[in-house]
Amino acid sequence: MSRVINTNSPTKVRNQCRRTIAEMLRNLSHKPKIDAEAKDMLATVVYALREIWGGVETTAEAWEKRGYWMKSERFIREWEWTREAAANLDDVLRHEAWDLVPQLMVELFPQFGDIELKSMTRKADTWQGAYQRLMAEPPVPLPW
Repeated sequence: MSRVINTNSPTKVRNQCRRTIAEMLRNLSHKPKIDAEAKDMLATVVYALREIWGGVETTAEAWEKRGYWMKSERFIREWEWTREAAANLDDVLRHEAWDLVPQLMVELFPQFGDIELKSMTRKADTWQGAYQRLMAEPPVPLPW
């Protein structure tokens, strides 16, 4: 039997999610108001942030098994903002507090400033239906 090689490492997934979020933030910044498409884009950001956090936990667990406690702790602290941002944005979407969206976007922009967007690579089917899917899920408890 041959080895199974996972080509979707947590780093690769994290970078793909970061790119998706950067594109969503750019698209959202051009929207004059919160419409159905904007809600879908915001829900996509929530899902991408959750996926980033999931990869962070996976990586940290692997490092802890090898005894790299300090490296694991530093890595978790470096990416902990993703869990909080996902919870905040999820809460805003569930309570339809649209006046808080610009503030959350302003807080997210610096985290994705290093991503160059020369062209948009994500198609509309990336975010279509994400809001309905998110609303159908039970709320995730806040991390604090």
